[in-house]
Amino acid sequence: MQTQSWAGCHVPIITPFRDDYSIDEAGLRQLVNYYIEDVKCDGIVPCGTTGESPTLDHDEHARVIKIVIAEVGGRVPVMAGTGSNSTKEAIEMTKHAADMGVAASLQVCPYYNRPSQDGLLKHFETIAEATKLPLFIYNIPSRTGRLIEAKTMIALSKMDYIIGMKDACGDLMVTMEIIRATRDCAKKFYVLCGEDALTFPMMALGGDGGILAVSHIVGKQYREMVHLYLAGEINASREIHFKTLPLVQTLFIETNPVPVKEAMTMMGLPAGKVRLPLVPLRAENREVLRQALQQFGLLNSQDR
Repeated sequence: MQTQSWAGCHVPIITPFRDDYSIDEAGLRQLVNYYIEDVKCDGIVPCGTTGESPTLDHDEHARVIKIVIAEVGGRVPVMAGTGSNSTKEAIEMTKHAADMGVAASLQVCPYYNRPSQDGLLKHFETIAEATKLPLFIYNIPSRTGRLIEAKTMIALSKMDYIIGMKDACGDLMVTMEIIRATRDCAKKFYVLCGEDALTFPMMALGGDGGILAVSHIVGKQYREMVHLYLAGEINASREIHFKTLPLVQTLFIETNPVPVKEAMTMMGLPAGKVRLPLVPLRAENREVLRQALQQFGLLNSQDR
């Protein structure tokens, strides 16, 4: 198993689409280079929720991962979203991603079928044993309908190949319980925030950074905030947290990644459309977003 550090600010990269809703492969390559070279991100995460993975077919899913790995070229680690509410499908997708060269997999909590906590344990354990790829467990009950409880995540943290979690449960009591139980273990268990506005508070509890949709827009600031905290510069990190907070909140004015993609377009980055059932940002919310970006000095000249 890899022993590299996963601390830092990771970009759950969007999937840019053309006007006909096909994948904008050139745009995707451009974004990979932008987030590595300009933003200085610590990792790229393709095919997550922000990448509209539910609307990608299997061939598109594999193609996006392949493009990202090729364009990254080993400059930062790639953690691919390969989870499913079918254990069999998750294993197949994870093995395929491993064969393509990803460094880790992000495994979402099974959605819709609402397994018990015992079922969740068996699901992730089976994937880990079958693939032997480092896994991050994604806890996001607002989307999946099932919370991975603290006791379950703690049990998972002790399993081979499960090396961390993306925490978007929105309950810092749950997060604290997990960090308290795992912080002194022999095996490092990474806690990466997935509830963007809670990144600084989560790091104050012992978190290691985040996989953050807003890093598409304020990636430089969020990376600086995370690394300042990791370096012990707490006050400077806190200042960035509060400075960016209003814009971060605006970026979730509608369902992610709708506002993020709209903001990227306003900034002149290749984002393109969202696929149904997501629809474009409502006009009144677009204006709220435009003003927030303008106040932060991020607008492309044509949108000012």
